[in-house]
Amino acid sequence: MAETTLTARAIRIYEHGGPEVMRFETIEVPPPGAGEVRIIQRAIGLNFIDIYQRKGVYPHPGPFPFVPGGEAAGIVESVGPGVTGFAPGDRVGYVLGEGAYAEVRNAPAARLVHLPDSITFEQAAAMLLKGMTAQYLLRRTYRVEPGTTLLFHAAAGGVGSLFGPWARHLGAVSIGTVGSPAKVAQAKANGFHHVIDTSSEDFVARVREITGGRGVDVVYDSVGKDTFPASLDCLRPLGLWVTFGNSSGVVPPFAPGLLAAKGSLFMTRPTLAHYTASHADLAATAAELFFVVGSGAVTVTVQNSYALGEAEKAHGDLEGRRTTGATVLLP
Repeated sequence: MAETTLTARAIRIYEHGGPEVMRFETIEVPPPGAGEVRIIQRAIGLNFIDIYQRKGVYPHPGPFPFVPGGEAAGIVESVGPGVTGFAPGDRVGYVLGEGAYAEVRNAPAARLVHLPDSITFEQAAAMLLKGMTAQYLLRRTYRVEPGTTLLFHAAAGGVGSLFGPWARHLGAVSIGTVGSPAKVAQAKANGFHHVIDTSSEDFVARVREITGGRGVDVVYDSVGKDTFPASLDCLRPLGLWVTFGNSSGVVPPFAPGLLAAKGSLFMTRPTLAHYTASHADLAATAAELFFVVGSGAVTVTVQNSYALGEAEKAHGDLEGRRTTGATVLLP
C-alpha cells in the first residue's frame, strides 16, 4: 500500500460553461483507499460526454471543483487495502464517470481492465469508451447480423471509426452520415458502404433511395436535435431508433404516438454505464473489443493528440467538429 501523497497536475472545473472554464492546476493525490488503485496516467480519451459534463448537459452530482473526463489508460503505481487482481506495474484502462483529466488518479479496481500487450496506452484511451460503446450497440442493443441494414450518424467521428469496420465485419449494409464534404472520405475509410453528406443531401431521401424505399432496420443516432425527427423517417416499420448522444443538442420531448404514426417504431436511450454495470459485463465487453481489434477486423488509430494542458483547445476543436476520428490528451 502506498503511504505518500503525490502531487500532480489536472484539469478542474469550478462552474459549467464553455471550454474556458477548465483550469490546469496542481492537485494532491492521496494514497489509494480500500478497493482502489493509484494510476500514473499515460493517455486520456477525449469524448463528447466530456463536453456534456463541462456544459452541465449531464449535471455534476457532487461539489465543485471536479476533474472531468471518463476514459484513460496508464500504469498501476500502488494498490489500496483489499485489492486483488491488480499489482504495481500492471497496464490498465478504464471508463469511469469523471476524474480522468489528470496525470495521476485513484480509481476503483472493480472498474479497471487489464490491457493486452499489443494495445498501446494511446490506443486504449482512444478505444475503450468508443469501442465498448460500439460493442453494445452492435451486439446487444440491436444484434447486427449479416444482411442487417443500418444508418449511423456522425460516421467520421470517434465511435464511427470503430463502429464502421465492425459493422462491415459482421456483414451489415451500413449507411453513414457526415456533416461536411471533407468528412466523406474519412467515413468511407471507416468502412461505411454508403456515405451521405448532410450539408448538401437530404439524408432521408438518400436512405430511401439506397434501401429501395424499405428503410433501415436500425438507426444509431448520437447527433440528437438536428437529426430528429428525420431519423424516424429512415426506419422500416417496427425498426429501432437508438439515440445515444446529443452532439447537436437534446432531442425535444415528443408524444409516443409519433412512433406509432411512423411505423410502430421502437426507441431506446442506452448508456455504456448500464451495459457494463457488473464487472462480468465490463470484462466481457472489453474482451470482445480486444478480440476484434486483435483479429485485425477493427483498427484503432489515434488521429489527434493534445497535451493535457491544451484541453481547452481540444474541447473547442471537438465541439466545433474540426476533428475526425479518435483524439487523446497526453499528460
